[in-house]
Amino acid sequence: MKRNMKIWFDEALAADQKKAIPILSFPIVNKMGITVSELLGSSESQAKGMKAVADSVDSWISVSFMDLSVEAEAFGAQVKSDPNEVPTIMGQLIQTREQAEALQVPEVGAARTGTYVEGIKRAMDLITDRPVLAGCIGPFSLTGRLMDITEVMIKCRKDPEMVHIVLDKATEFLIQYAKAYKAAGANGICMAEPLAGILSPKMIQQFSSDYVKKIIDAVRDENFAVLYHNCGNSVMHLVDSILTCGANAYHFGNAINMEEMLNKLPEHVIAMGNIDPASQFCMGTPESIREETLALMKACTPHKNFIISSGCDIPPNSPWENVEAFFSAVKEFY
Repeated sequence: MKRNMKIWFDEALAADQKKAIPILSFPIVNKMGITVSELLGSSESQAKGMKAVADSVDSWISVSFMDLSVEAEAFGAQVKSDPNEVPTIMGQLIQTREQAEALQVPEVGAARTGTYVEGIKRAMDLITDRPVLAGCIGPFSLTGRLMDITEVMIKCRKDPEMVHIVLDKATEFLIQYAKAYKAAGANGICMAEPLAGILSPKMIQQFSSDYVKKIIDAVRDENFAVLYHNCGNSVMHLVDSILTCGANAYHFGNAINMEEMLNKLPEHVIAMGNIDPASQFCMGTPESIREETLALMKACTPHKNFIISSGCDIPPNSPWENVEAFFSAVKEFY
């Protein structure tokens, strides 16, 4: 359903009570009785999974799957898949300047990207009571998966031009990918740029934020929003650069103190986070997640621009009882 996303975010900012928006998708496999591979293997399963989540929880927005291997695979990177785990990238696709220059920008539809776009198109027909955000990786995080995460950090200092060659191509593809989601009817994207969270304040601007802004400028309008996610542990020192990206809202991980982050942000900038997805949603108990959620909301809701969320993508094997406990705690607090 087409929506004015500027109004949607403005109304959320003004609301005294705000609905939660955890990065919640993969744990639905427990309810559906299927594996992660089966969930991701077809557009129909993806749409049904997103609909099942939407039917189960009163979230502010419906979010797609945070699978950060999809785009790198489209470029030709090797993917490691396990039936019950989120796919990951293996090896190093680009090792030399020559390989960077020869790298071809794939068409949207390559590898699994077509399945994900079709999944969002199907989900839009099923979920009509709230906005739906597709998922994509950020440009520096994609470049790191193509060049190897350790190697890209070295090359940022020793051969920055090589990194920029790959970044330009990653950005070109991500613009087209976001536009494909837009054409499929999505109300926006959630862009995950976690690798940028380990850059220095100076480096993040040139190797991440400038490229993220280019993508956002190409696709954001009143009907298409961008939610920026960065769960890096140094993000507190990078916020000035991150805000130059121009996203509708910003999502932070549990490695930081959310209250301190809110003190750094302008009052009109929506910030989301940051209950630990591993120690709480996955390994915690309903009581522990209740306590953590109530404590975080007590600390952060004095800031009108705060929306409670998970710190990152909630793992597939997280007990659904913990998800329910999170939403119950939000309701209890208000």
